[in-house]
Amino acid sequence: MRAMVMNRPRERLVLEERPEPAPGPGEILVRVEACGVCRTDLHVVDGDLPDPKLPIVPGHEIVGRVEAAGAGVALVLGARVGVPWLGHTCGHCPYCRSARENLCDAPLFTGYTRDGGFATHAVADAAYAFPLGEDLDTVAAAPLLCAGLIGWRSLKAAGEAEAIGLYGFGAAAHIIAQVCRWQGRRVFAFTKPGDAAGQNFARSMGADWAGGSDETPPAPLDAAILFAPVGALVPAALAAVRKGGRVVCAGIHMSDIPSFPYRVLWEERSVVSVANLTRADGDEFLALAPRVPVRTTTRPYPLDQANEALEDLRAGRLEGAAVLLP
Repeated sequence: MRAMVMNRPRERLVLEERPEPAPGPGEILVRVEACGVCRTDLHVVDGDLPDPKLPIVPGHEIVGRVEAAGAGVALVLGARVGVPWLGHTCGHCPYCRSARENLCDAPLFTGYTRDGGFATHAVADAAYAFPLGEDLDTVAAAPLLCAGLIGWRSLKAAGEAEAIGLYGFGAAAHIIAQVCRWQGRRVFAFTKPGDAAGQNFARSMGADWAGGSDETPPAPLDAAILFAPVGALVPAALAAVRKGGRVVCAGIHMSDIPSFPYRVLWEERSVVSVANLTRADGDEFLALAPRVPVRTTTRPYPLDQANEALEDLRAGRLEGAAVLLP
């Protein structure tokens, strides 16, 4: 097998030839057909997340087929599956026992603490892989496995908001904006100041309004979701939401939140974070996406151009999502 490997954070990934791994009990060997490039991959590579497994193969938006299975696996060979960020949980901590496996005390994460999908093959825990229909386009489906899932969990955390602000209009926002419009919500998109191309993209995805993150929306927001990992946006979003509004921080990493006056939090506004996902989130969203239907915007890259895909994401040169094709 071939894999793009991170030997140390803040270094370029290296293409390696490796022996094809064998799945253990409860595991599957997946032949990767496509793997999305997520901002979390960028945080892993840039050293923003502590204690990755080293060396590590990044990538956690995997679409592929079961090529081999370990003992106790019911999935049939050739079955199409999606492998997400949440790769394993302990099953017995207080969080797992209370339907909050996303907060597990001893989890494994695909592409962070177990090898992921920037490769031709990946081993996954079969219990955490999602069956995928044959009608889904391989490349278009890849961003659903994290950008879609974390966007869905964030939208649920935002509650019944009618007017919702999306800060950072990348892979997750362009998916969840479509869901918001399908649900009858109004979408207000915020990009980097002066990013006219990003604002036009947001409008093409159904946003009622698009502007810079330094702008005031034309109407108060009921809730806001922050996909951009910029802590300074928290007080800005709080100032944009109405009384009782909620600001949802969707990223796994964010720069420090600056101090802000209490008056922007007062009147029962709140700030919450979203951590990881549960398998129930995946089941819900993957059943919902075809009904909307969600149409992902993607840019494909060969596997050996993973560094270029990460750099394009880092520089904000993407509309939608990058997807690696082994």
